[in-house]
Amino acid sequence: MMHGLHKPLLFLAVICLGRKALGSEIINGEEAKKNSLKYMASVQHNGKHVCGGLIVSNDFVITAAHCDKGEMTVVLGTHNIKRINEKQMRHKVMKCKHPSFKDVGHGNDIMLLKLSRRVKLGKSLKTVNLPNPGEIVEANTKCHVAGWGLTERGSGTDKLRVANVSTIDLELCQREWIRSKLTLPPNIICAGGYKTDKGACQGDSGGPLVCNNKAVGIVSFNLNKNCNYSNLPNIYTDISKFLPWIKNILKRKKCV
Repeated sequence: MMHGLHKPLLFLAVICLGRKALGSEIINGEEAKKNSLKYMASVQHNGKHVCGGLIVSNDFVITAAHCDKGEMTVVLGTHNIKRINEKQMRHKVMKCKHPSFKDVGHGNDIMLLKLSRRVKLGKSLKTVNLPNPGEIVEANTKCHVAGWGLTERGSGTDKLRVANVSTIDLELCQREWIRSKLTLPPNIICAGGYKTDKGACQGDSGGPLVCNNKAVGIVSFNLNKNCNYSNLPNIYTDISKFLPWIKNILKRKKCV
């Protein structure tokens, strides 16, 4: 999925990689079944979608740190981001960006957003399942990625879309990126793209990689604004590596 290549938030210069990387769209996926992904959030700037996100508690959403674009809001509980109840679904947020984040090339591409008011979990909203500390996702695990980003047609979508992808062996992933003279940051998961026609691209950054009913990764970047796969594997922040930081913030109910 993609929501417009013109969005500068998602077109990032990765200094340590020496190339440009991109946030993400769902490519060659399909419209998600309504109410099937109740943990999904649309992270917005000036009322427009820029990134995806995940509900992790009744007052926090998780997304990518590179999605930070000044004053932001989060929309929850909708399948179609053009059809929302502003009073009930839109929330102001306080940003808790990982303290070590510099840019996607250096990693730590993760951010928690504290909602201005608690939400009622249940019929239309639910939290996503997170991995266990140190949990490893084996290569070739079947997963899915979801979001409101651009599609393979290069046009925007208002309705949530999802694509099936598989994880890729980390050593293989690193070798493939090194062959392009690019070094990957630590604490990542590789999935989608690379010898397939499915993956993520602009507008899906911050969204989930869900494997075995757990959100194990957060969409971070791919190569060069190129979503006409296959080229290199898509890169996700490995949530399991950041659980102590996440849980500390959720416990204290404030940024730390």
